[in-house]
Amino acid sequence: MMPFAGMSATAERVVDAAECLIQQHGYNGFSYEDVARQVGIKKPSIHHHFSTKAELAAMVARRYTQRFREQLHGIEERHAIAPARLKAYAALFEQTFADEKRLCVCGMLGAEADSLPDEVTSEVTRFFKANLDWLTAVVAEGQQASLIRPKPSSAAIAETFLCALEGAMVVGRGMRSSRGPAAAGAVLLATLRT
Repeated sequence: MMPFAGMSATAERVVDAAECLIQQHGYNGFSYEDVARQVGIKKPSIHHHFSTKAELAAMVARRYTQRFREQLHGIEERHAIAPARLKAYAALFEQTFADEKRLCVCGMLGAEADSLPDEVTSEVTRFFKANLDWLTAVVAEGQQASLIRPKPSSAAIAETFLCALEGAMVVGRGMRSSRGPAAAGAVLLATLRT
């Protein structure tokens, strides 16, 4: 798989289009024809950059994870305490949802995990592991500073927080509601604070 820095402008447009399609329709809900139409190129041009749909979707998930990690680093730089970091984390999901009720790329792909090629599934797993590791560390810091309840464990709280945000996106879309992940995150955070 090519590195992000090595992507041509056309390959990047293909990945952008595939990301949008995955957020709206999932892996099984788009084709190279859909991507070609959105980018304004012919299908063989996509195959030149990504020989398979699995390779393209894995690149989408990999780039999404990398961008998310960069945003997590930014949260750490801007916010010193755990509750503020968790609120900013929820805002990342809100930004995605606010754009035409799009879902998290890896949340959408995770819903299809049983039908995904292994290379895509492994990228989805990497996304969730990176998020859970980060959330667990943030919650543990908050617990040590007595800003977040000491029970349940930081890992359990991290998983619940991530599940609440991903779930809020799905429920919000399903109910055609503007109430999204930020609201769910705020309620959960209020119950966790000491």
